[in-house]
Amino acid sequence: MPVRVTLDALILSRGLKARDLAQEVGLSETQLSLFRSGKVKGIRFRTLARLCAALKCRPGDLLDYAFDAADLEAAADEPE
Repeated sequence: MPVRVTLDALILSRGLKARDLAQEVGLSETQLSLFRSGKVKGIRFRTLARLCAALKCRPGDLLDYAFDAADLEAAADEPE
């Protein structure tokens, strides 16, 4: 998938520990780890907002996207 989670870089640049961030945001370390690794299919906006507040960043700082034309083809195949 061309959407990548860039949370690790942000955690490092802020000099934080993932364990401390998870506690501040109200997530388990396992949940945060799954998000960091990109193994989740989605994230609640409220959780995203809490991460942004704790890291003093914007959602785009946590995610990256590499264009893939196949993303548009897949959308055409899905029912509305």
